This record gives sequence, structure tokens and C-alpha cells, in this order.
Amino acid sequence: MRQVWVVLRREYLERVKTKGFIIGTIAIPLLMIGLMGLNIFIAVQAAGSDRELALVDFTGVIGEEVAERLGRRGYDIEVAGREVSLEELDRQVIEDELEAYVVLDDLTLSEGVFAYRAKDSPGGTRVALFESAVQDIALENYLATISTGEALRTLIEGGRLEFESVLEVEDPEEAEAARVTGIALGFGGAMFLYITMLLYGAFVLRSVLDEKRNRVVEVVISSVTPWRLLLGKVLGVGSMGLTQMGIWAACAGLLLLVGAPMVAVQFPGADFARIAGFVPGPEVLLLLAAFFIMGYFLYASLFAAVGAMCATEEEAGQAQLPVIMLLVIPFVLQSATLGGNAMAWMDWVALFPFFSPVMMFPRAVAESVPWWMTGLSLVFMAAALVGTSWVAGRIYRVGILMQGKRPTLRELVRWVKQT
Repeated sequence: MRQVWVVLRREYLERVKTKGFIIGTIAIPLLMIGLMGLNIFIAVQAAGSDRELALVDFTGVIGEEVAERLGRRGYDIEVAGREVSLEELDRQVIEDELEAYVVLDDLTLSEGVFAYRAKDSPGGTRVALFESAVQDIALENYLATISTGEALRTLIEGGRLEFESVLEVEDPEEAEAARVTGIALGFGGAMFLYITMLLYGAFVLRSVLDEKRNRVVEVVISSVTPWRLLLGKVLGVGSMGLTQMGIWAACAGLLLLVGAPMVAVQFPGADFARIAGFVPGPEVLLLLAAFFIMGYFLYASLFAAVGAMCATEEEAGQAQLPVIMLLVIPFVLQSATLGGNAMAWMDWVALFPFFSPVMMFPRAVAESVPWWMTGLSLVFMAAALVGTSWVAGRIYRVGILMQGKRPTLRELVRWVKQT
């Protein structure tokens, strides 16, 4: 195992010292944190003085309701009555004491037309928001002269679909929230597994191809057996991947720890409890780690075998297509069921070892399959890992020293059968 450790250490250090690793692992998360911090700063600023408006209600009817509606959208609206001087408000706007003010009059009640007085024209988002609020309330007021009641208000605000499960549950709303959270976490985890297995598997392929093309492997193979060299490469790249993900997770945790209280203070009305429900628990993270480790070794072995049997980048690009399709197909199938179009046969397809990381993990998180199917998928992946490693090791042992054209399928079978 000392030889494996030497190869692992070499592969790990070679990658973590590169500029690409440093930029991708440290600079990008810092950039994301900076951008998110900038967005939070802009949001806080937008929630301050530039949202402090006045509302002049010449109707005497809908002013308070319009102010309340806009207040729920983050605006601080001060309602003024008929006695206010528009000249005074204009002066305040010109001298930057007030950003803008809205004027509601009889035309607003009859046609939904109102005035927005400011030095600069409002953006499209603000126009749409103000028009929606004023016109809806004006329409409600008009229809209220014909019909009254809470049903009218509900109808005006728009209908909605309410899902009702035929299963007996104690709290349907909580059950539905848990289902949505499970779907979100499951698909997010599937996306993460898909990207990481493809990315780090490609790292293994490139490492094998570079050593073979530079003829370095001919020197290395004299002191390290091919199987140990393969295992060291897979473990080295995997360790680099775990290091990278660990740094990303630490950055995300730090951002959450520092940023969440600041945002909560600035937006006290936000439902952060609901957002916190989408943060994965320890059991979900453990399951994600299990599927990542098994899936990574499974696909890294295949990518290493592809790298060993190719001599150029062009050949490797063509030869790795079947391996990539083993990742793309389950991702497409999983995406098709994201909206709730569940098909029972897909649960059994998810037991296929090469599909399990992308398809079984989201099902396990959403609790749409029994626990024994999740366990069985891990067992199948372990068995497939043993078989794949054995086959990949045989191809690697012969192909790593081969030069020239890419071997045919018959030649690969002969390599595997060689003792």
C-alpha cells in the first residue's frame, strides 16, 4: 500500500498546487460571496430611502389599502389627504427630501389611472408593481358597489390549485412542504453528483492520458504495478475533489452564518424558517457522501480505462462518449420526473448501478421509495464497483503501455482475458 500512497500523494499535490485548482476552489467562492454580499447591500439600500414614498389620496377611499399593498412589497408609504400641497411635495422631490409621490384621484377609481411624480422615471419593475396594486384595488372598489363579500376579493386576487392527498396525514400542509423540500434537495443533490462525477472522472482520464502521451508512465511503471498506479490516481483525484468540496462547503457555511443574521435584521418580515427547511440535514449529507464516493470510484475506473486505451485527446473524446451517456441518460430520466410525473418502473431503473447516484438519491431524499431499495442500490453499486475495477484494471495494465491506434472491442476483450 506504500506505493499506492506515494501515487496518491503525488496526484493530490500536483493538482492542489495548480492555478486552476486555486482559482476554482478559492477565488470563485470568494467571488460568489462578494457578489452575494453586493446583492444584499443593494437590497438593503433599496429597502431604505429609495423606497420611502408619499401617497396623496384625493379619493378618500383606496389610499390606505394601496399603501398597505405596496408596504407588503417593501415600500414605506406615507398617506396624505386632500389638504396636502402638491407644490410642497414637488419641492421635497426636487431637493431630494423625498424620492417620489403617487397621486390618486377620481380618475383612478373610474379608469385606474394615477400619477407618479418624481425627477426620474421609474423602472419597468416598479411601474408594473404599482400598476398592479392600484388597478386591482380600484377594480375591487368598483365591483364592491355591485357585490360584496370575501368571496369577491378572493376571486379578484385569483384562484389557486390546492393539492389534497388521498393518504391520511396529520398535517397536510406540513406534509406538502416536506415533499417539496425533498424534491428540491433531491434534484439539487442529483445535479451535484452528475457534475462532480463527470468533472473528476474527466480529471482521472486526463491524468492517465498525459502520462501515457509524455511517456512518463514507462518510468513509473518500473517501480509501481499498474493496478496500484490506477488505484493511486483514482484516490488522489478523489481526495482533491473532497478537498475542493470541503472548502466550498466551509465557504457556504460561513456565508450562511454571517449573512443570514444581517439579512434577517434588514428584512424582519421574511419567512426564513421556510428557507431554512431547504438546508440539508446530516442524514441527507451522509447519504449524499455515500452515493458520491461509490459513484466517483465507479466512473473514475471507467474514465481511467478510457484514458489507458487512447493515445490522443481526439481519441479520448470519442471513446469517453459511452461513459458520459451513462451519466446523461439517468439525468434526463430524473429531470422528466421532477414535476411529479412519477412512473413506478423508473424506481426499478434507478437500481441500475450506473444510474443509481443520479436517480436513486433524489428518490431516497424525497422518500418516494422504501428504504430497502436505497440500501439495495448501494449494494448493487458496490458489486458493480468491484467488477468495473477488475475490468478497468486489466485494460489499464495492458493499455497504459500501448501506443498507436485505439484498440477494437475484440482487442479489449482479449486484454481483459489476459492473465
